[in-house]
Amino acid sequence: MEEFLTASFWVAVAQIIMIDILLGGDNAVVIALACRQLPEHQRRQGILWGTAGAIILRVILIFFALTLLAIPFLKFVGAILLLWIGVKLLTPDADDDHSNIQGSDKLWGAVKTVIIADLVMSVDNVIAIAGAAQGSGNPDHQMPLVIFGLLVSIPIIVWGSQLVLKLMDRFPMIITAGGMLLGWIAGTMMQTDPGLVDYIPQDKVWGYAMGLAGALLVLALGKIIMARRPTQEAV
Repeated sequence: MEEFLTASFWVAVAQIIMIDILLGGDNAVVIALACRQLPEHQRRQGILWGTAGAIILRVILIFFALTLLAIPFLKFVGAILLLWIGVKLLTPDADDDHSNIQGSDKLWGAVKTVIIADLVMSVDNVIAIAGAAQGSGNPDHQMPLVIFGLLVSIPIIVWGSQLVLKLMDRFPMIITAGGMLLGWIAGTMMQTDPGLVDYIPQDKVWGYAMGLAGALLVLALGKIIMARRPTQEAV
């Protein structure tokens, strides 16, 4: 029980919740689009059942991700993917929409659409959450940590998504901090890759240094891409 009161545990919980909020905005949009053709009295059921199914599926995927990350050099690959996701978060495409999400006028059809769409969109969440969970300090608490973080974030995503999106629009630093958080997790993932532990010191100083390097790399790449984008559009 004392393990659950450590600072590292609650830092990991906070990271998982922030990741879910930042990367879960699309999920809220998908839920709304998938359920938009349902009768009014069934929309709430569609949202709840679709979200529950998507969360259960994500927990299963994260379980496999946590297992797979024990394979040498797979953490390194996951870290590269996280860096890319972090940069993408800071440089959104203007034409990124969800016009291909088809609504259904049947409850279970809408629920199926939510679950399938969430599965397709869950790669970034799964890798990021698995990386954050591994920073909790105790391998035995990784899955409980993941489940707890997801449960806490569900009401935020489903009912508070509009508020969160407005806050992001008003305070862009939230998105910047989220992208840098993913970079931080990527850096710490690289340090603990089973294939690299013999070559990279495993002390906290190196962990902080690699995390900071990952965060700054995401920030720098994001700024470079955004600075070049108007030039490319003008050509």
